[in-house]
Amino acid sequence: MADAQASSAAHEAWELLTEVMMGQRSRMLAIASEFDLAPAQVMALKSIEPGSPKPMSELATLMRCDNSNITGIVDRLEARGLVARRPGDRDRRVKMLEVTPEGEELRRQLHGRLSRPPEPLASLGEEDARALRDILARALGRNDD
Repeated sequence: MADAQASSAAHEAWELLTEVMMGQRSRMLAIASEFDLAPAQVMALKSIEPGSPKPMSELATLMRCDNSNITGIVDRLEARGLVARRPGDRDRRVKMLEVTPEGEELRRQLHGRLSRPPEPLASLGEEDARALRDILARALGRNDD
């Protein structure tokens, strides 16, 4: 009986988390639109850390898409001056992506907008927000205790 209750509670928690996340799809689209970016461009830009060039193939793996799709995404980011491509140091066939100063600024702005909790979380009291944070951290194995 305890396993069935835990399983049921986990199932319900997952459904609630999914509902919160799926409810943010329109928010993500609106934020991307504010910066005249497609959601995939936002994800790509967020995945390239300033000062840490990333191979295009690694970006494709991170974003779970084909290399040819990454090329189109990067083409548009590069045309906006947000990223630059350069040959790899060891293998010139490898294209490395770097965030430009303009890209760094846009990343900062995006982070500011995207890191704000959505209303269902922002409306929680401090105690509930801490409890939820701690539970999610444990579920992800991020215990600092």
